[in-house]
Amino acid sequence: MIAFSRLLRRFHFASTHFALAVFLAATPLPVLGQATHLWTRSQMGQFEKGTPLGVAITSDGYLRAGPGLTHLLTTPSTFVWSVAVDKNGAAYLGTGSPGAVLRLAPAEGSKPFTLFKTKDISVQAVVVGPDGWIYAATLPSGKVYRLKADATTAQDDTSATVVFDAAKAAEAHPGADKASSKPRYIWALTFDSVGRLYIATGDPAAIYRVNPAELGAKPELFFKSDDAHIRSLDWDGKGNLIAGSDGSGLVYRITPQGKGYVLFEAPRREITSLAVGKNGTIYAACVGGKNKNPLPPLPVQGVGAVTMTIVQPESMQAVNPSTSVPEGSEIFALTPGQAPRRLWSDEHAIVYALAIRPDGLLAVSGNQGRVFLIHKDGSYADIGHLDAQQGLSMAAGPDAAGGVLIGTGNTGKLFRLGAAEKHEYASSVLDTGVLSQFGRIEIEPGSSGYQIFTRTGNVGQPVRGWTDWQPLTDGVVASPAGRFLQWKAVLKTGGVVGSVGVNYLPVNAAPVVDQLVVVPGARLNQQSLPSPSQIVNISLGSSDNSGDTGDDSASTPLQAAKDKNAVTVRWSAHDPDGGKLIYSLYLRGDGESAWRLMKDKITAQAYSFDATKIPDGGYRIKVVASNAPSVPRGDALTGDKISDRFVVDTTPPAITGFKATAEPLHCQNGRCRKPFLITFSAADATSPIASADYSLNLGRWQYIDPIGRISDSKTEHYEFRVWLDVNGGKIAENLITVRAYDRYGNVGRAKTVIPAQNE
Repeated sequence: MIAFSRLLRRFHFASTHFALAVFLAATPLPVLGQATHLWTRSQMGQFEKGTPLGVAITSDGYLRAGPGLTHLLTTPSTFVWSVAVDKNGAAYLGTGSPGAVLRLAPAEGSKPFTLFKTKDISVQAVVVGPDGWIYAATLPSGKVYRLKADATTAQDDTSATVVFDAAKAAEAHPGADKASSKPRYIWALTFDSVGRLYIATGDPAAIYRVNPAELGAKPELFFKSDDAHIRSLDWDGKGNLIAGSDGSGLVYRITPQGKGYVLFEAPRREITSLAVGKNGTIYAACVGGKNKNPLPPLPVQGVGAVTMTIVQPESMQAVNPSTSVPEGSEIFALTPGQAPRRLWSDEHAIVYALAIRPDGLLAVSGNQGRVFLIHKDGSYADIGHLDAQQGLSMAAGPDAAGGVLIGTGNTGKLFRLGAAEKHEYASSVLDTGVLSQFGRIEIEPGSSGYQIFTRTGNVGQPVRGWTDWQPLTDGVVASPAGRFLQWKAVLKTGGVVGSVGVNYLPVNAAPVVDQLVVVPGARLNQQSLPSPSQIVNISLGSSDNSGDTGDDSASTPLQAAKDKNAVTVRWSAHDPDGGKLIYSLYLRGDGESAWRLMKDKITAQAYSFDATKIPDGGYRIKVVASNAPSVPRGDALTGDKISDRFVVDTTPPAITGFKATAEPLHCQNGRCRKPFLITFSAADATSPIASADYSLNLGRWQYIDPIGRISDSKTEHYEFRVWLDVNGGKIAENLITVRAYDRYGNVGRAKTVIPAQNE
């Protein structure tokens, strides 16, 4: 019933949203900043952002009571590459960096015993033999050691018995070059029904067979592949060895006589793990792209003086956080008599180990440390979040109560997957952006066996000053208003929760005017802009205190035409609730206390006005933003910002005292000239005089310094001389013109005539 109701709900949701999309395309709707919002978690990807504890997250978007993870041990090593369990429930861990075999026995408590330590980089594989001994494979020396399971003193490279040495393995290749035939890696170990040990190697890819009972006997080359590595091993019910390779991604079925047959070529380059079901179905996990080059060589250094560079399969190099990661994993089901079927895929997970359980296929992965339970129909659930980057290895206990042991990498830990004491799920944190009130929580119909709690706060991290968890009151959030909310589902055994929606209403927040600039001498709304020399670029610049204006154009320079009789105001503003804003402009002059409305109901964020309508002088402008278009009538809030002082000056300077005074005639070398001293004053009521110049008889303009040379006052005095030629004892009539500019480009002009005269 739950799945059917969800199907109906999703169909209704999809059809409703299609109709809504068509309606929106045809009808523009107003944006409402203050309205009830619904935050919903209903898909697996959304639930994955939360924190499950004894809760499974299913692929069809449900939370179900599930198994729990118990942390058993944090090792001194970075990786737990392999885990094996004996009949008494003791666990044996093959670790890397440093390489060791650790024993964790129920009788010895929670403190591990170092059964074996090596100068090698890692113990890559560990198995419990049918004879009760522990067998451990090391890298890079390529040796397999036999260890006494109940030893009370640690063994090492020199004291432990070697049952396989890669350096001597080349002797099992008749006629081959010994150097090129020596395996460089050991990836997996397994025993057959008669107690013979099979060793999967790489570079070159081969499987060797050794009888541990015959110490000192030469290894037998059981199977050889032209791929790079044999990465994984398992057995089928007929006594055939199933092997997975790296390079071409091949799954082999190898008969007891060593005859190999390729069952499947995966679309990926590496088979990381295999598991064989009772019905003969082979499950193969594969990673890595065939069309891509392998990851670059990884330099590694072991304990002591062992240093080498190795080229490993992609899945092994991906455990290094600094390297690239293969593009996810795929798991294929190979059922006898049927075509290979892709059962499961994930574009982020790297599956390192598989195990078949009564309720499905168990897969542990990196690089997010996940445990998945995959069913025959391809549906699956995320049943565990490991507190480590990779899940690397798995081993089942001797009975159901022992659960499944999982070894991890980055960091090297051991977990038990088994019955959970608690079934709790904490959602990701909802950030409403502003202080909000929270209402009813909507749970998908058909959900059962659960209780919902909430907590709220005003900082992003729940550990800092949040409220305690509180149960709902009649389905409504009892936690107080806040910016952030998190919900928690507590499930009973058998409990299930579908989609969860939180209704919330942002508290009406006042608009914010972020930036404001006033530019005298510029005008917007010109039908055609003049030449570039007559354009003013009006920029708001940047502000450390500015908010999100919601308008990228606010940072773009605005072009206006130069016009000394105009003033342009530009601003940026935003509504924290995301609603529309409307603006009003107010003006206040120097020495005034009241703000006078210039213009209201402005929807743009720039405005020009005629400066000639107000007297010259200093002013400030206030921009008031209102969210009235987005809230119910009477609930509007405003925010404002006041500009820096600016000056309106549209009146040109006045020129007074303009006169020309004759001085004594001056003759030299037969040339006579008569000087005239020109004096005048320029005064402006509003701003300092910026410059002045003169022209003689409509000639070129020549700059004049004021008396005192510095032009910094509203009144400046000028004097300069012009020299007029005397020809035949006469001076012709001359026109002298002067002009003075104030700081805002207004210009005042005056002229005087020196009449013709005799000398």
